[in-house]
Amino acid sequence: MSSTSLKQILGGRNLYLIGMMGSGKSETGPHIAQKLGYRFVDTDLVIEKAVKKSITQIFEEDGECAFREIETQVLKEIGKLYSLVIATGGGIVTRSENWGILHQGIVVWLDPGPKRLLERLKKKNELEKRPLIANDDTSRAFEKLNQDRIPQYNEADLHISVQEESPKELSNLIAKNLISILNYSENQDGQRTIE
Repeated sequence: MSSTSLKQILGGRNLYLIGMMGSGKSETGPHIAQKLGYRFVDTDLVIEKAVKKSITQIFEEDGECAFREIETQVLKEIGKLYSLVIATGGGIVTRSENWGILHQGIVVWLDPGPKRLLERLKKKNELEKRPLIANDDTSRAFEKLNQDRIPQYNEADLHISVQEESPKELSNLIAKNLISILNYSENQDGQRTIE
């Protein structure tokens, strides 16, 4: 299927990329956006620009609760737009009200698995920079955070198990799998089922 026909089937619906820190959302998003003829938005960058602080500063100075509120407000504004590929923060899934916005589009969970995620974050010296896991035992904190979020990530429309693909290869994989989730119907319980 061509990118043009996939874009027509999407009909302007936003594509939300979810997953843990280090899963490749920000790197893959621009590639899938280009493939679909969509625009790319990174919620963390929008937050930093709006608040004029880094994500780490917001957590340190205002706390996680304040950050989550800002994140929800940004998501609401972005959700009013269409034809976007949106890289979200890893914890956006933790607030149930965010799911009302996410499910207006297509939600794709990028999942390299905990071992690969940890390796990526260590390689980039990112573990200590992440406010929710920056403590004496960052690996253990990361594993617990990941485990706690898996039930929420499982709410995604599409689960992509990430191996060693480049961002461009991953965008091709997402595009290839999108068609399967676009052909759904409502069952008697009102839940989405793949045909």
